[in-house]
Amino acid sequence: MISPTKKRIALIAHDNRKKDLLEWVKENADSLINHELCGTGTTSSIIAKNTGLKVKAYKSGPLGGDQEIGALISDNGIDLLIFFWDPLTSQPHDPDVKALLRIAVLYDIPTAMNKTGADYLLQSGLIDKEYERHDMQK
Repeated sequence: MISPTKKRIALIAHDNRKKDLLEWVKENADSLINHELCGTGTTSSIIAKNTGLKVKAYKSGPLGGDQEIGALISDNGIDLLIFFWDPLTSQPHDPDVKALLRIAVLYDIPTAMNKTGADYLLQSGLIDKEYERHDMQK
């Protein structure tokens, strides 16, 4: 599987972390504008409204959005996952979150769970280069 130079980046955040993700996106808008962005419902709407960036919205996480992003990963439609999750609050859709993270690992998708991790991924020298990920189908 080849990740293209223009990465397809999924942006997801639990309710208590949406503000943190929005601030990170604002700080990195000049870089993110060069990539295709998508995310779960409310998160996508907040980011698009507050930054002017184009973000394709899927369903809200508890309504199946996490599973939609997981399906995109398995269909080679996501190259990078930025998921600011809340480790201190139980989520009604925890099994969906676990399934999404499992798929991300299974399909060798670079994943960040916080600002520092997201900074490292976005500032990597590989962000604007093609990259061959491990193909789980082989």
